[in-house]
Amino acid sequence: MRYIHDHENWWQFRYDSGRIVNELGRVRAKQGQVMGRMLSLGFVSQDEAMLSNMSLELVRSSEIEGEILNLEEVRSSIARRLGIETAGLVPVSRYVEGVVEMQLDATQNYDKPLTHDRLFGWHNVLFPTGMSGLYRIDVGKYRSGVMQVVSGAMGKEKVHYQAPSPERVPAEMERFIAWVNNDEETDAVLKAAIAHLWFVSIHPFDDGNGRITRALTDMLLARSENCSKRFYSISAAIRVLQKEYYEVLERTQRGDGDITEWILWFLSCFEKALDSTEETLSSVKRKAEFWERHRDVSFNERQRKLLNMQFDGFFGKLTSSKWAKIAKCSSDTALNDINDLIAKGVLRKADEGGRSTNYILVE
Repeated sequence: MRYIHDHENWWQFRYDSGRIVNELGRVRAKQGQVMGRMLSLGFVSQDEAMLSNMSLELVRSSEIEGEILNLEEVRSSIARRLGIETAGLVPVSRYVEGVVEMQLDATQNYDKPLTHDRLFGWHNVLFPTGMSGLYRIDVGKYRSGVMQVVSGAMGKEKVHYQAPSPERVPAEMERFIAWVNNDEETDAVLKAAIAHLWFVSIHPFDDGNGRITRALTDMLLARSENCSKRFYSISAAIRVLQKEYYEVLERTQRGDGDITEWILWFLSCFEKALDSTEETLSSVKRKAEFWERHRDVSFNERQRKLLNMQFDGFFGKLTSSKWAKIAKCSSDTALNDINDLIAKGVLRKADEGGRSTNYILVE
């Protein structure tokens, strides 16, 4: 099997500009509209939208790799690092702090050059113990072994892709980094699409390539907007289309260097990410209107935390047992908090009762 990198000058990707130009123009126009709408919000609402989407970006990016992050921890870490005031900050694990540090370096410092050391730093924070699961890996440096993307049970593995040999990786990465830093002719969104495919095809690290690829994609999309504020999540869109994502990657990586299909898929996925800002905008407005409506009502810290979490999508139905668990209080205290909010007209019992008793916001 020949892979894309087996072709001479494989990095000189080909694509059909005629098929891409209209899609690219339309998506770029939507990108400008979305950024204009989001930047017209007040600073507090901008912070809220950015906090929600950056948190979602990291959680969904990890989910693609089969890893589940605590959304509340991610949100708390981002809020602290960006100086965003929010109720209910929680203790954060070392690993989550590292993942957030990588993402913020990629997006808040989007205009800084990409370097080998910067990538090694990102890799270090993803694997602070030097282990990936039960296995020790090369951390903070390029891989020294063969890299295959496989699926299936042991003994019945299917090889989807084999990356360039480890001896080739330093030179391949040198070429890639030079292109990221110096290419000014390629449209910036198109560049994000190409960089995503190029980096994941080199697969330079023992593990974490997918997460670093998506951080790089976010960095280049931030460059395309000349703005560090992130109002959409490309990883959330990829997560929804994960099967398609792997299929189009595999077809492209087994191809002869024509990446038209990949670029069109990426643009479609990016458009879905942009469309999701409507939901974010609606949530931010609902939250702002709620607190404005209740600005003269007194709430304790537990109540503020749990009410904010209702808007931020942390959990489904609100029950007294869930309240007690999240607020780390007794069942009696949780019920008192809830009954107090019912008396103030903030919550009401949902229609279903008995053992299914749960509460919803009065809006």
